[in-house]
Amino acid sequence: MRIGMVGLGRMGGNMAGRLLKAGHEVVGWNRSRGPVDALVAEGGVGADGLEDLAARLEPPRAVWIMVPAGEPVDQTLAGLTPHLAPGDVVVEGGNSWYRDSMRRAQALAGQGILMVDAGTSGGVWGRTEGYSLMVGGTAEAVERVRPAIESLAPAPDRGWGHVGPPGAGHFVKMIHNGIEYGMMQALAEGFSVLRHKQEFDLDLAQVAELWRYGSVVRSWLLDLAADALQHDQQLDDIEPWVADSGEGRWTVQEAIDLEVPAPVITLALIQRLRSRDTGSYADRLLAVLRNQFGGHAFRSGS
Repeated sequence: MRIGMVGLGRMGGNMAGRLLKAGHEVVGWNRSRGPVDALVAEGGVGADGLEDLAARLEPPRAVWIMVPAGEPVDQTLAGLTPHLAPGDVVVEGGNSWYRDSMRRAQALAGQGILMVDAGTSGGVWGRTEGYSLMVGGTAEAVERVRPAIESLAPAPDRGWGHVGPPGAGHFVKMIHNGIEYGMMQALAEGFSVLRHKQEFDLDLAQVAELWRYGSVVRSWLLDLAADALQHDQQLDDIEPWVADSGEGRWTVQEAIDLEVPAPVITLALIQRLRSRDTGSYADRLLAVLRNQFGGHAFRSGS
């Protein structure tokens, strides 16, 4: 099938490359020209803008959007939809808040345009290994872009699923990322305990490698940890500052709204926030309070 791709950054560009390799025609546009030229070099078609991209697709069109969540998605849709027609399909493959996806699907439906929200996981390895795709939308909309979804997934019958109505895809991806926070935190804490047991002089790369086979904690995240530790176990050049994309926060908020306990995911999120508080005022006040009530010494910062 011929499909438009808006947003050819690291994820979007890799997805476009996988589609091309599977035999699809890809028409791509990006705000900066470099990724468009890279797509053309791979055999894709470059567009000069959203209007040009829509014009290069025969109705009924299918356009896959891979831009950052939030305002960029709304801006892209505002620029794209005037050039679309009833019956066209827009796939939003970023990490959008599921309620935004529900709102956008409803607005597009009012124009006769179908929308699919495709929560996408796979990172930089997705191009070769395939992407896990959690798909929301009407049956009609999903069926229209099914050939592309099956090509992006690890296999046509594996690694993707139509999970529910509009918004459901991004909801499932949101919870997926919340679980990811907890798994990453557990691995990080476990290896930290191993590293601090200095009397055993443990080879962390060796431990990670042996856990990869037969162990109940084997996982792709452990594979990535093993690879990283093989190159550098000290990590002295890495600043202990961990970002979050927002989906962990949304997961925790959803758990609160639904009155569902999610302590591991919540604490994993808090730990990411904690990593950024390098000059923690709270810790300083704790030290002062211990000194005030018990005379416990504290370290001076001067």
